[in-house]
Amino acid sequence: MTQDELKKAVGWAALEYVKPDTIVGVGTGSTASHFIDALATMKGKIEGAVSSSEASTAKLKSYGIPVFDCNEVDTLDIYVDGADEINHQMQMIKGGGAALTREKIIAGVAKTFICIVDGSKQVDILGKFPLPIEVIPMARSYVARELVKLGGLPEYRENVVTDNGNVILDIYNLNILDPIALENKINGIPGVVTVGLFANRGADIVLMGTDNGVKTIK
Repeated sequence: MTQDELKKAVGWAALEYVKPDTIVGVGTGSTASHFIDALATMKGKIEGAVSSSEASTAKLKSYGIPVFDCNEVDTLDIYVDGADEINHQMQMIKGGGAALTREKIIAGVAKTFICIVDGSKQVDILGKFPLPIEVIPMARSYVARELVKLGGLPEYRENVVTDNGNVILDIYNLNILDPIALENKINGIPGVVTVGLFANRGADIVLMGTDNGVKTIK
């Protein structure tokens, strides 16, 4: 199976976790896009969705799925999203699509975070994929200097502005042995909006696409 076929398989597999009459948290990216396609087949059975990006919001609305502001909901039954890397503890690097802050907020609101990935995203140690950090524009240079002190090689993601009006630094050369400690440390740097480490709030369920079918990890 191609990588896109694996992404489609897990996107559709997540549909079985969607309960009628609920509001569904929806992520961003190519794998989440397949989930939106699947979700559209039962749009009349759900109340709607909370979306982590303008791109996902536009796709949901194109299918006629109502999109709620996150402030309008107290809790979400599930949040479904992909990852750029995921380890065996179900901790992740996210933010390749620059939606990490909204994704982290929705993951926090949701009772159950379902991560949908193809098998290539699983790693033993996080960090080969550059770690995205959303930064307030005026703090970009300062934050970059602080990240160098942590052993990272920050690179400004040019011509990218997040849906929140901020910029992205991608951090190379990290071997993330303690994801929770690093998440907390980077989030403590003034000017950082959030880091794309989902370690304090990892996934509850992973649906992983393999050539032998969709593997469920809990």
